[in-house]
Amino acid sequence: MTISAGVDIGSTASKAVILNNREPVAQIIGPSTTNPKRTAKEIYDTALKQAGISSGDVAFIVGTGYGRTQVDFAHKNISEITCHGRGAHFLVPTTRTVIDIGGQDTKAICIDSRGNLLDFVMNDKCAAGTGRFLEAMARSMDVPVQDMEQYYFGDGDPCVITSMCSVFAESEVINLINDGVDLPRIVKGLLQSLALRVSSLTRRLGVAEDVVMTGGVAKNRGVREAVEKKLKIELKTLDGADPQLAGALGAALIAADFAEGKAVTG
Repeated sequence: MTISAGVDIGSTASKAVILNNREPVAQIIGPSTTNPKRTAKEIYDTALKQAGISSGDVAFIVGTGYGRTQVDFAHKNISEITCHGRGAHFLVPTTRTVIDIGGQDTKAICIDSRGNLLDFVMNDKCAAGTGRFLEAMARSMDVPVQDMEQYYFGDGDPCVITSMCSVFAESEVINLINDGVDLPRIVKGLLQSLALRVSSLTRRLGVAEDVVMTGGVAKNRGVREAVEKKLKIELKTLDGADPQLAGALGAALIAADFAEGKAVTG
């Protein structure tokens, strides 16, 4: 029996996954805070409680994500790029391209048949095409982020959002609202604008199918459909798995590799 754990401290959400012989026995998602060290410990302790085990039962722990260096109880810290690749491959073994839309950046990741990282590109200089972009736009419309999906599938043609900058896009949205434009049309335009940025990034890497989307934004069906249309592909489904947990899952799988002496990544 090998028990391993992955703790993913993202910019907006923190996650923990515990595996027993590479099968999940605990999966936790919580908000990130201004104290990532404490957040990491709290979310890990919650996962241990859910699994019904103590910290001494865990053979190896890998920290990942934006705040991975703050997971001070981890045996190893691994980039979230590598971890999302492993997590996506575990969920969909035919995956070759992973699109990870996080809170502060977006990544396109190419992996091999074993889930190992081959190449990646990322946008971390601008909030456009990220979860922060959606949050800012949702605030400007006074619409909860989780409700944007239903507006996307509402009636009306999408508005054209011309700016790729979050600040200027927000000004466009406010002007559209003041002009009395229906929210479904605005939301469609916003999600298509986000999808354009994501698809452009992914094409820079090269789109090798099958393609999987990870991260919290991947829960939004509107974003998924918009990205599919821009890339002219069909994203693979995760069969009920939470895409926001892919990084923590990958970290826990890599932790199992280390515990079993099979690690091929550092």
